Amino acid sequence: MVMPGTPLLALVPALLLALVPTFLIEALLRPRPLPFWRRPAACTALHLGVLLLIFMLELAVFRRPYFAALSVLGWFGFVVLVSVAKEQVLREPFIYQDFDYFTDAIRHPRLYLPFLGWTRALLVAAALAVAITGGMLAERPVTAVMPMGAFIALLTGLTLTAVALLWLGSRTDLAPVFRPGEDLGRLGLIGSIWSYAGAERADDGRNRSAAIFAARGEQSPVSSATPMQLPNLVVVQSESFFDARRLFSGIKPGILRQFDALGAASLQHGKLQVPAWGANTVRTEFGFLSALPADGLGVHRFNPYRRLARAGVATLASHLRAQGYRTVCVHPYIAGFYDRNIVFPLMGFDEFVDIDAFADVIGEGPYVGDVAVAERVAALLDAEEAQASRPLFIFVITMENHGPLHLEKMQPGDIERLYDVPPPAGCDDLTFYLRHLCNADHMLARLAERLSRSARAGCLCFYGDHVPIMASVYDALGEPDGATDYLLWHSRRHPPALQPPTTMRVEDLAGLILSQYATVNTSL
Repeated sequence: MVMPGTPLLALVPALLLALVPTFLIEALLRPRPLPFWRRPAACTALHLGVLLLIFMLELAVFRRPYFAALSVLGWFGFVVLVSVAKEQVLREPFIYQDFDYFTDAIRHPRLYLPFLGWTRALLVAAALAVAITGGMLAERPVTAVMPMGAFIALLTGLTLTAVALLWLGSRTDLAPVFRPGEDLGRLGLIGSIWSYAGAERADDGRNRSAAIFAARGEQSPVSSATPMQLPNLVVVQSESFFDARRLFSGIKPGILRQFDALGAASLQHGKLQVPAWGANTVRTEFGFLSALPADGLGVHRFNPYRRLARAGVATLASHLRAQGYRTVCVHPYIAGFYDRNIVFPLMGFDEFVDIDAFADVIGEGPYVGDVAVAERVAALLDAEEAQASRPLFIFVITMENHGPLHLEKMQPGDIERLYDVPPPAGCDDLTFYLRHLCNADHMLARLAERLSRSARAGCLCFYGDHVPIMASVYDALGEPDGATDYLLWHSRRHPPALQPPTTMRVEDLAGLILSQYATVNTSL
C-alpha cells in the first residue's frame, strides 16, 4: 500500500518490480542478447525509458502501482514469447515491423495464432484476464491514500523521467545492420526495435529504382513490336512452392509431372534464392516486381509495402504498362492484406482481382484452390482476346498452400498416391503439402494449355515465394537450404535441348523475363 506523504518512495518497489525482471526475461530470447552492461548505454536508457512510460500510462489509467508493474512485465513477456515462437518457426526474432501482425492476427487468426501455439495463446489470454481481475480487486487505488494533486505531480515526474531517458537513448546512433539476430544480440529487444523504428522514419524509401527498368526505357514502348507481337505474360508466385522431392526420395516423381515437362521445354529453370523463409511473402514478391535486392533496401527489406512501395518504385508492372500492357494482379484473398489494395496501383497495376471474385468457389481446404485461380486467369485471357485488345500481364499470388499445414487432415489414399516409400513418422505435414503441390501442378497444366491455344504468344513464369513451415518434417528429413524453384516457358519458343538448371536470385527474375521478352518481340 502507498502511504500518504511518501508517494515516490513508496512506488520504488513497484518500479523495481516493473523494470528489473525484464532483464532476466530477456535472457529467454534467441539469440540471447548481451547483458545490459555490455550493450551501448543508449540501449539501457531506451529500455528503461520505454518500460517506465508504459508503467506511467498503466498507473494513470488504473491508479494501482503493482498492477501497473505486472502489466509491464506481462507486455514485455508477451513480446518475448512471440519473438521466441517466431525465431523457432521463421528463424528470425521479433522486429519493429512485426507490430503490424498483432492487428493482422485479430483479423486473420488462422494465419498466425497456430504458429504461436493455441495452448500458449490461450494461456496468455487467461493470464491476462486473471491479472486484470485480480489486480483490480486486490490492490487499492493509489488515489485512495494520496491527494489528486500529488498523484498528478507523480505522473508528471515519471513522464519527464521516461522522456529524458528516451531522449538520451535517441542521441546515439545504434547503427543497426538489419540482420535481426545480430541486432537483437547487440542491442537487446527494445534497443533493436527502437533502432528499426528510427531507421524507417528516417528513410522514406525514395530514390530507389531498379536500373534494369530505367535502362530499358520504362516510359517508351518498344517501337519494333506491333501490339500483336507482344506476348501475354502470366507470372505465378506460388505459395510455399519448392520441389519437395529434394527432401525425400520416396516421394512419387510424378506429383510434379507438368512442372517437369515445362521445365524441360523452358527457356530457363532451376533453384531460386529468395529473401524469406516460411513466411513474409511480400519480401520475395517485392523483390521480383521491383528487381531490387533485399540487401540494398535497408530497413525496408522486412516489409517494403509499409513505406518503400508507397514512395514510387519502378516495377515490372509499370514497365509493361508503359509498353501498352493491361496489368492485373490476381490474389484469392483479402485485398487489404499487406495493404496490397493501396500499394499495387502505385506499383503499376491497373486491376486487382481479390477474394470477392471467387465468392462462388469451393475452397481447397481453407483457401481458394490453385486450379480455380487458373480458371480465373484463363477467363481474363479469354475476355481480353475477345476484344482483340491489349496484351495482358497477369501476376498471380496463390493461397492454396498457405499453412498452417498441421491443421489439415489425412485423406484416404494419400500415402499410396503420393509416395513410393512411406515417409518416416512425424511427416504428416509433408503429405498435406504434397497434396497441394499436385494442385499447383494442375494449375501449371491449365495455364500452359490456355496460353498455347491463344492467337497471341504467351510467356509463363512460375516460382515459389519461400519454403513451407514444416518443423517436424525437417526434424525427420533434414532442413532445406531455403531456395525455391522457378521456370520461364514460352508458348512458341523452345530450346533445342534441355537447358541445365540455373540458380538465380528472385530480384534477377524480372530481368530474365525482359531479356527473353525482348527476343520474343521481334521473333513472332
